[in-house]
Amino acid sequence: MSLSQDEANRFAHLLSDHAEPMAARWTELVGAGLRGRLSSAELRRQTADLQRAFQQAFAAGATNVSDRAADELRAQLSELSTNRARQGFTATETAVSVYALKEATLEVLGDQGDVAVLRDYVAFSNFVDQAALFTFDSYVKVRESLIADQAEQLLELSTPVVKLWEGVVAVPLVGTLDSARAQVVMERLLQTLVDTGSPYAIIDITGVPAVDTQVAQHILKTVVAARLMGADCIISGIRPQIAQTIVALGIEFGDIATKASLADALRHVISKNKRAGR
Repeated sequence: MSLSQDEANRFAHLLSDHAEPMAARWTELVGAGLRGRLSSAELRRQTADLQRAFQQAFAAGATNVSDRAADELRAQLSELSTNRARQGFTATETAVSVYALKEATLEVLGDQGDVAVLRDYVAFSNFVDQAALFTFDSYVKVRESLIADQAEQLLELSTPVVKLWEGVVAVPLVGTLDSARAQVVMERLLQTLVDTGSPYAIIDITGVPAVDTQVAQHILKTVVAARLMGADCIISGIRPQIAQTIVALGIEFGDIATKASLADALRHVISKNKRAGR
């Protein structure tokens, strides 16, 4: 059931005529649900802005949250969702903050049993429900974006490329190496090789719990990409268990140098540098 133009106008006047008591009650209801995790001043500001946006939407003739007349209201709801998502509130807590307007409005209407008033309230309640659902959807989109950004940042942090020696860089891998992470490793390693002009790269898999065919393929692709950039790769961290697994799986590293530890790999590179007169 949607609001009619007349109903929208009546609620616009209601929100305007009872602005202060409704805002106070709405703030009180929302504050109880958030249990003091938002400052009173911030909560009052959010409530006042939302109440003003609802009033303006109704005054402009909005009968549905998707109406053009409700553009400012949707903007306020999106801002609320974004702030709450970044502050760590749940989607439910955010939507309930909008639903609370219904109770505040009902208290202003009082005990009027008039059928027309009840019909108006049902239509108004449906409008608020739409607004709350819009808030919920906006929250989910913002939260998904935040999680994606955090995952990308963690991925970058988990694949550092460090300069060990003049002309020698290393990629210490820790944890599982999947396709997405392998791509990041390759990109960061190649960029570091370009930036430093290093002829050697050590890929250390000491922190990789297990090496299967997929992990080996990712490592080999990274080595091939580095070679195309003119750098030799050494794989270090080949523990006995890893060596046995590689043999059992029939994985061939070809002419790629492999060492038991990062120190062995570094000594190998320094030795090659000396022989090359570098």
